[in-house]
Amino acid sequence: MESVWVSEQIGRPVIKVFNNIYAKRLLENGAPKGTANRIALPVAGNDASAKKTVMGLVDEIGFEPVDAGPPTESWQQQPGTPVYCADLDAASVAKALVSASPERTTQWTATDQSPGSFEAPA
Repeated sequence: MESVWVSEQIGRPVIKVFNNIYAKRLLENGAPKGTANRIALPVAGNDASAKKTVMGLVDEIGFEPVDAGPPTESWQQQPGTPVYCADLDAASVAKALVSASPERTTQWTATDQSPGSFEAPA
């Protein structure tokens, strides 16, 4: 629901993507359309035109966009969910989104905000 809150605060649509891939993988793991097991990224948002634009951008930079529904469903791509930073293909992302639980895990809840408190896996 954070994406919905942000949208309300700024008075603009929010398209949620890129929160579930590490920056290094985003930089190094893009692949041409049609590549087997191309990493897919869920894209959530209400504005159909903006969502289409963002999905095109995701494709252009080498990732498979998967429609993840409206922002009210974007919790399915939060930390601790099956799709989060899992580098899955499109079919697996779709399955992972459906299997996600709305229960907030400790990974989903910010508890330590000190610098260096988060370490990404290698």
